[in-house]
Amino acid sequence: MIAKRERSKIERRLSAALTHACEQAKPQLPGFCWLTHEVDYQRFPESLVVTWVFDTHPHLANALKGEARRCINDLTAEALVDAGVDVGDAAKHLDLDSEEACQREHGGDWQRRLRTKPTRH
Repeated sequence: MIAKRERSKIERRLSAALTHACEQAKPQLPGFCWLTHEVDYQRFPESLVVTWVFDTHPHLANALKGEARRCINDLTAEALVDAGVDVGDAAKHLDLDSEEACQREHGGDWQRRLRTKPTRH
């Protein structure tokens, strides 16, 4: 089990590295809005999921393929390395979503949406 002090350090490093990835992505990925991460520290780092959020379904669909997907994978992998978090294949810790879907399915409540998404690991 990870001590509270160590969790705080990991959170600070993750937040800083993912914020940097977010800022790098905005000019490169049409419709990209923001990202967040969820983690259960009793199952860290296996439980870590980084969610990239796009404004609409068409922008999300575009992000799921080709160069955009590689960009997301690469930026996430770099951020995790910068944060000192070793997950192996960063692509296995990614989720992509859209504001449009959250609005339609959860009334725009991202906390509820992220809590109720199926566990990826």
